[in-house]
Amino acid sequence: MTEPPKPAREPPAERLATRLDAGSKRPTLVAVLRDLGRLDLAVYRAIAATPTPTLDEPLRRLSDVATRSKLWLGIAGGMAVVGGKTGRRAALSGIAALAVDSAAVNLAGKLLFRRRRPNPADAGVPQGRRVEMPTSHSFPSGHAASGFAFAEAVGEITPAVAMPLRLLAAAVAYSRVHTGVHYPGDVIGGALIGSSIGEAVGLGARWIQTRRRARPGSGPDPRRP
Repeated sequence: MTEPPKPAREPPAERLATRLDAGSKRPTLVAVLRDLGRLDLAVYRAIAATPTPTLDEPLRRLSDVATRSKLWLGIAGGMAVVGGKTGRRAALSGIAALAVDSAAVNLAGKLLFRRRRPNPADAGVPQGRRVEMPTSHSFPSGHAASGFAFAEAVGEITPAVAMPLRLLAAAVAYSRVHTGVHYPGDVIGGALIGSSIGEAVGLGARWIQTRRRARPGSGPDPRRP
């Protein structure tokens, strides 16, 4: 007596797809991004609606001075003048990170995501806080990215200034939300991108310096007493 044929088994991928589609309540990526967008907008509006008269003018000025990396270039210049050889290396590392970050954010990030800027008037951002609205796309924040790129790159060479620079970069990043030109998600994304770029550039600068020191004749012979 012959056995009845066994039912054909579905491939694993198809079985998984069937289970997910059949009454699944798991959130899709689109739904997750939509919820994050709502949260982003809610935080932006909450900051706009919170009166902070003593912070408005300092944060507006900080946002302006950091435009086109003027703040970071000024700090780099000061380090090059008063920091000696190490300060010059750190300054060059920071400027290199700014250049790489600018290309990554402005030529890739903003063109890829194309997020619209927020509307400060609709959110109720006080007029006294506002700065000029940039014409570029909103995500990621170039101010946040450049600040953290500079801080991480310089911090790899001179660890003593890493934390103060990170705090200053965080203040610049927040100022872009406070003045109404960015959503919180824009500056978080910019900070993550900038930190990654800055750390990579800083580590590269340290590696180059280590290789130079390892060359014969580049320094005193450690074997000599």
